Amino acid sequence: MMKKFVLSVLILVPLISSAQDPTTYAALIEPNALKENLSIIASDALEGRHTGSRGQKMAAAFIANHFETLGLTAINKGSYYQPFDLHSYKQGEISIKTATAKFDTRKDFVFDGHITSGGPKATEIVYIGTGTDAELAQADLGGKMALIIAPTISGMTWSDVVKKLKERGVYNVMFYATVPDSEYNMFMEETQNYLHDGLITLKEVPSTDMQWYFVSRSVVESLFGNIDKLKATAAKKNGLKKLKPAKATITTEIREEIVKTENVMGLLEGTDKKDEVVVITAHYDHVGLMGTTGDRIYNGADDDGSGTVTVLQLATAFAKAKKDGHGPRRSILFMTVTAEELGLYGSEYYTDKDPVVPLANTVVDLNIDMIGRWDPEHSGKTPYVYVIGADKLSSELQEINVRNNEKYTKLEFDYTYNDEHHPTNLYQRSDHWNFAKHRVPIIFYFDGIHEDYHQATDEVGKIDFDVMTKRGRVVFYTAWEIANRDDRLKVDK
Repeated sequence: MMKKFVLSVLILVPLISSAQDPTTYAALIEPNALKENLSIIASDALEGRHTGSRGQKMAAAFIANHFETLGLTAINKGSYYQPFDLHSYKQGEISIKTATAKFDTRKDFVFDGHITSGGPKATEIVYIGTGTDAELAQADLGGKMALIIAPTISGMTWSDVVKKLKERGVYNVMFYATVPDSEYNMFMEETQNYLHDGLITLKEVPSTDMQWYFVSRSVVESLFGNIDKLKATAAKKNGLKKLKPAKATITTEIREEIVKTENVMGLLEGTDKKDEVVVITAHYDHVGLMGTTGDRIYNGADDDGSGTVTVLQLATAFAKAKKDGHGPRRSILFMTVTAEELGLYGSEYYTDKDPVVPLANTVVDLNIDMIGRWDPEHSGKTPYVYVIGADKLSSELQEINVRNNEKYTKLEFDYTYNDEHHPTNLYQRSDHWNFAKHRVPIIFYFDGIHEDYHQATDEVGKIDFDVMTKRGRVVFYTAWEIANRDDRLKVDK
């Protein structure tokens, strides 16, 4: 009788745990706690948390301490950190010298590349128009640089051209967009800000990688003369064939360095299904210090301080549930990743090089990247959140997310960005993507593109902590059910 009774109790344990009302613990995701932690993560003292910086290390220590205080398991060989190296290519002298002038980067052009020229190098530049097949057919590109003059700044303008140029062995491209000067100057400034610490990559960049020179009108006209006349000549029959290459002396001095950084993770161990793991992610890095005057600290309160502190509060809620005897059946890995702003490198390192929890055991990734603001499309309307990717790999995941929202949080779910063909391509632009590409079901929770995105004005004072709380609770309820349900999510799409 006793053995049978004990067995019955053991069978009931997971059922009792999953049946426990989760609202008690969801209430721990609340505005005051979120604001308190965000006021630290997005403070000026952390200097924008640029990957590899002192501020990023301070943020990592704060997160690790939070996990330790909650009693989460330091899963990576006894550490809350997952360290890895990045390759940094910092710029020294970068210049373009024509027959009449010398142009320097940060003023007349922006260089996006990593290969050292080995001193001043004589270079021929061939004008290829916008790079259509007909234009490329006329161009003699052997050993030369290509110049593209496009009517728009959009990367779609040159992405196909780049592929065709690489097929012809061309890896140096000069680009100019004939948009209003104010628009192009802003593009140049933003590009330079993005490259302010040089190119940083997870892998060593091959010598065949594309080298971009985003140039001003003055550079183009110093090489080829008046742009309008240049375009008119090229438009004539076989016009590009008749244009002689321009000559310049180009110097690119690049210093390669190693940048050390780390993901931060803590595991809450489950009960009877502890080998299956729910992963909850956010990136804690941002873009750091920008510009030379004014407010140089890009605090990243929304991007992605909001996601980072929500992960901390989710960990608090689930840890309290476990302490009360209602711990999840499946384990939960709370992970804040670094180097997202540089190219999703922290999550890529985790999934592709060192998945501390085998991907085969990973049930889902719930990724939180910007959930503290309202975008212009929803201002003054019903509280909402953009849901991206929930239906891509598992029909069950979509149903669970919708049902729990309807039961508990009642936010408007906006699926605008869920289309893989949406121009913003957000399905591949945050850390969930590195799980999705390995066929791990994902959801990306997002508040939209607002006026302070990647600006110094992304400050704590502009966060709506009430709507941020509701969005955090959406994640909690979905995670709660996935962690406690009998069956693992099916990957059926």
